[in-house]
Amino acid sequence: MEVDESFNNDENVPLSQYSRTSDDIKSMIKLAKLNEKQLTDVTQVLYYGDVESNPDLKLLELNGSLLSAIEEGQTLSFKGGLNEKVVLCTNDQTFEVKEAGISNSLLLIPELKLAQSTSKSPLKSPKNRANSSMERNQNESTGSIDDDELFDPTAERQQERRIVKKVFHEYFECREVKPKFRKLGELLQLTRYSGPENEYCIDRSLLFTFNQLLNTTQCSRREFENGLKKFRAFEFEGRMRVFDIEYEYRLLSLLLGIITENSWPIDGIDRDETLSAISETIAPAPMLQAMFDMYTFPSQQSSSSRCLYTYREEMVCRTIAQNVLQQGTKFHYNDFMDTWQNALPDGFQVQEKYLRGIGIVDRSVANVPCVRTLIEQNLTTSLIDRLRVLFKTRERWTLDEIEPYIEFFANPQLSITSILAKHARAITEKGQRIYVSKHGV
Repeated sequence: MEVDESFNNDENVPLSQYSRTSDDIKSMIKLAKLNEKQLTDVTQVLYYGDVESNPDLKLLELNGSLLSAIEEGQTLSFKGGLNEKVVLCTNDQTFEVKEAGISNSLLLIPELKLAQSTSKSPLKSPKNRANSSMERNQNESTGSIDDDELFDPTAERQQERRIVKKVFHEYFECREVKPKFRKLGELLQLTRYSGPENEYCIDRSLLFTFNQLLNTTQCSRREFENGLKKFRAFEFEGRMRVFDIEYEYRLLSLLLGIITENSWPIDGIDRDETLSAISETIAPAPMLQAMFDMYTFPSQQSSSSRCLYTYREEMVCRTIAQNVLQQGTKFHYNDFMDTWQNALPDGFQVQEKYLRGIGIVDRSVANVPCVRTLIEQNLTTSLIDRLRVLFKTRERWTLDEIEPYIEFFANPQLSITSILAKHARAITEKGQRIYVSKHGV
C-alpha cells in the first residue's frame, strides 16, 4: 500500500487513508466490465473525510413554491418551540417539516463533475457545454472508431480527488399546512386591554412587539398579518394588544350610539366627528381610534373633500351577538334574533351565518329551535376530544354547521370532508347529508 503524502495536509483526510493509483483504477474498470476506450479522460476518486464532523448539514427537499421563493431572494424561516413541530415559512406560505428515510445513501460531494464535463476530448465533450448524453450512449453502443484512434492504453488516467463531506440516510420533506394561530391568540389574551384603570394588573414582561410575535408564531408574514386582523389586534405603545371582550363591547356601543344620535346611514360615517363626540374621560382616544379603524373601511359615499366610512356589518353583529350569548345560556331562536336585532342601530341586519364559530342553532327539538353559545377558540386542540364535545353538544350536524369547528384541523392535503369521513358517520335525512358520532359519545 502507498500513502499519498501530498494529501496528508488536508484536515478532512485521515493520515492512514489510501490513495488509489492508476493501476488500481484500470483494474477496477476491468472488474466492472467497462470498456476503457469509451470512458472520458478524468477519473474522479471518492474519499471519505470525517463525515461525522458536519452534524449541522441537513438534506431538505424543496417543492416548486419553496424553490421559487429562494430564486426570488425571499428569506425562509424555521419556526418552532421546544414542544412544537418545526415549520418552514416563506413570505406567504407555511410548510410543516418532517423527517423521511432514504432507501439508498446519498453522498454530499462538493465540486463533483457530472457527465461529459470530465472529458477534454472535443469528440466526447458536448458542444457549447450542453449535455449530449444520449448521443454519447449511441456512440458507445457502436464502438466509435474515433474513440479507438484517440485511446492510448499506456497513458495514465487523470485523477481528481473528491472528498465526501456527508452521508445522508434521511432527508426533510415539506408539506404545506395552514398557519398555526392558536399560540398567537393565547399570547395576546394574556395582556388583553380592559381599560386604563386596569393596566396596573398587566405583567409588562408579557407585552410583545409585532416582530416578537411574528418570530414566535408558526406562519408566514402575510398569514401573520391576517391573523392579527382575525384576532382584532392593534398596536398600543409599541406593543400588540387585543381588547377584553366586555370592554370592546362598551367601546363599540359608544361608537354605534353616535350613529343613532346623528341619524347617519351605516355607509356615511364621519370619523373625526365620531371620535370628537366621545370624551377622553370616557375612553382613551387611542383606543377609540383603534376600534374605529378596526370596524370600518372607506365608504363609496366619500368625496374629494370629505372621507366617509362604512361599518363592517358582520364584525359588528358578531361582537353584539357574543355579548347577548352569555356562556351557558340558551335562547329560543325567535327571542334571540329579536334581541340581537334590537341591540343594533338602524341599517344593520342580523343573519344566522354571522354566528359562525361563536354560536349554534339547535333544531333537534321539534318546532322549538334554540340558540346557544359555542366558541371555536375555546375548544380543545385535540381532534378526537373536540369531536366528542361537538357530538355531545348536538347529535346531528350539517357540513355547514360543523365546518367552522373542524377547519382548524384541515390542510391543503386533508379536507374537512375527509376528516369527517374518517371520524364521523354520514346519514341522509330528507335529502340532506347529516353527520353523527361514529362510535357514540
